[in-house]
Amino acid sequence: MEKLSLFDANIHLLKKTLDLRSANQRVIASNIANADTPGFSPSRFEFEKELEQAVQGKGKTTATHPDHFPIGTSDLQGVSGTLTTDSDTTGIGDQNGVSVDEEMLALSENELLYETAAQLLKKKLSLLSYVVQGGQ
Repeated sequence: MEKLSLFDANIHLLKKTLDLRSANQRVIASNIANADTPGFSPSRFEFEKELEQAVQGKGKTTATHPDHFPIGTSDLQGVSGTLTTDSDTTGIGDQNGVSVDEEMLALSENELLYETAAQLLKKKLSLLSYVVQGGQ
């Protein structure tokens, strides 16, 4: 018999997306804050491909029995992203590789995607609230 869960796989996916986008926001903010620090190398937080593989069921973990992992959440729990550091390629004397323009673009993109996931999660929870209240 399949276990019942109050939250479906989409809610778990949206929660994980919000967590990862928040971590990405911190990395981008750190890069911007250190834009004038000599010798600073900017970091990148990448998680999209790992998250996509988890959603498609191509993640690192596999269940050997249907009751071992809740459906749709086992691979998501293992998604943590990868933090990489870029070396300076600007050739400017201070060895700081931060491009404020690129960071601001990444910040805007991340903010839009975070807000989209938050709105989707809000809609899912509103629908759940509507059902729990008996459709009123």
